[in-house]
Amino acid sequence: MTPAAMPSLSTRKLSIRFGGHVAVNQVSADFYPGTLTVIVGPNGAGKTTYFNLMSGQLPATSGTVLLDGADITRFGAAKRTALGIGRAFQLTNLFPLLTVAENVRLAVQSRAGTGMNMFSRWSSHQDLIVRADYYLERVSMASRRDTRVAALSHGDKRKLEVAILLALEPAVMMFDEPTAGMSVDEVPVVLDLIHQVKAERNKTILLVEHKMDVVRSLADRIIVLHNGTLVADGNPAEVMASAIVQEAYLGTPEHV
Repeated sequence: MTPAAMPSLSTRKLSIRFGGHVAVNQVSADFYPGTLTVIVGPNGAGKTTYFNLMSGQLPATSGTVLLDGADITRFGAAKRTALGIGRAFQLTNLFPLLTVAENVRLAVQSRAGTGMNMFSRWSSHQDLIVRADYYLERVSMASRRDTRVAALSHGDKRKLEVAILLALEPAVMMFDEPTAGMSVDEVPVVLDLIHQVKAERNKTILLVEHKMDVVRSLADRIIVLHNGTLVADGNPAEVMASAIVQEAYLGTPEHV
């Protein structure tokens, strides 16, 4: 695959320290539209922290984050979301007292830039309702549209969070272990959605994942972190076949 001329998202010597511990250590990487990059490594390698630095949940100690070539290092998460970086979390990040449909409608409203006030009724915004229902259909959650989020299973919460991410229509989509905690029956729905988004070839997709079968089925490229340092970066076959990754970072042979 030949990447686009300019990366949509880049990091340059990106680092963060927590006291004397360097959690991410001068990581430089470019991420391109039409490419799905999976970030792997052992527990504590810095994968989620690296995600947090790129999406704005954590401020970098040093280094730079670039979006379409523009420096966004000092921008917080909300500003980065508005600029086109969408993030689904390892732990669900939803409004538990609202219904499934209301959670997605808020994302659709945000994407549309539609101002709402306390006197505004959803019935007067039928276009937003239709759009929200479309994303619920995509994640097989239409039947739960009127259910409060607090009553959902963990797997349904993960699917709902993917629906919200899709509704925001970001140029960069970041998934942190999207199938974590899901039942065997629930996993294919989310994986099929990611496959569909990948097939469109116009999104930059980043994925943190431990399950090697998921990595094999989705990855165009693999990045390996260890102790916060980037130690391998390339196509899946080469990275997964390397001795250093096999022995130290992807687990013992029975897990690979």
